[in-house]
Amino acid sequence: MKIAVVGSGSWGMTLAMHLLKNGHDVDVWFYLENDFNQAKETRELPDYLPGVTLPSELRFTMDMDACIRNKEIILVAIPSHTVGMTLSKVSESIASDSIIVNVAKGIENDSLRTMSQVIAHALPDHPVGNISTLYGPTHAEEVVQEMPSTIVAACADEASGKIVQSAFMSDTLRVYTNVDILGVEYGGSLKNVIAIAAGILAGMGYGDNTLAALLTRGLFEMTRLGVFLGAKEQTFAGLSGMGDLIVTCLSTHSRNRHVGFELGKGRKLNEILEEMKMVAEGINTARSVHQLIAKTGVEMPISEQIFQVLFEGKDPAIAVEELMGRAPRRERHSLN
Repeated sequence: MKIAVVGSGSWGMTLAMHLLKNGHDVDVWFYLENDFNQAKETRELPDYLPGVTLPSELRFTMDMDACIRNKEIILVAIPSHTVGMTLSKVSESIASDSIIVNVAKGIENDSLRTMSQVIAHALPDHPVGNISTLYGPTHAEEVVQEMPSTIVAACADEASGKIVQSAFMSDTLRVYTNVDILGVEYGGSLKNVIAIAAGILAGMGYGDNTLAALLTRGLFEMTRLGVFLGAKEQTFAGLSGMGDLIVTCLSTHSRNRHVGFELGKGRKLNEILEEMKMVAEGINTARSVHQLIAKTGVEMPISEQIFQVLFEGKDPAIAVEELMGRAPRRERHSLN
């Protein structure tokens, strides 16, 4: 298949190499000229994939129109807050039968759209059934080393989902399908907020009991909001819910956990972000979740505390104290 990869960060480039190995014809679009020149001249991107040599068969370009034109699959691997604006600029170059596969994780601020909804809004004439999302517990650092991993291709149209599944499936990356694209997207996006919380707890020196409590109650929050917004409860027990939550909260590869860890040690958010090359999507998502709480009235105490720590300067120790001091409840309450 002819495939365009829009975005040359660690995940986009990892998937580009994976698709090339699967026998596809792959073009990669770069946004930053320095990264483009470095990749062309040295076949390396040490800021994103240190120690990895980029195959000579991969084609690189800064011309997005040329990259995406006449492609059967367009993989969108850019920061979530840039997805809508970027695709709207090149809408006329995207064929209606192209399957757009999004891997950006987030919920757009203010509009509160998931990424597939952002893409549908940016490309109003594109068939919704040809918009897919690929989420799951997959760090680029391990996929690029061909460690066994699993992921889920979510698409409202099952046939399109199976095309994506076939394109990405390999002996080291097992791909499942799911028609509940909302559930997959909410799971893969909301877990980034919980991952910031996990990092905060680690930075504060808390142990396994505290982390287990966070993951369990965090998953319940994610499920509660997703079900309220039309997703299926069972999706959150899958790869983009529980699976992605586990790997993002536990792994040192996680950018969101890293942000939380530094916050837990007492550092300020702006200082942490100045040192980071890549984007921690959970920060913007925390703002969107705060807006969703206000709009829907869904109770999400952990996510709301993270918003206050990130944007209102709240002391993480006070956030933990307030969470632990909440009124007694039944374990399973008010899911619907």
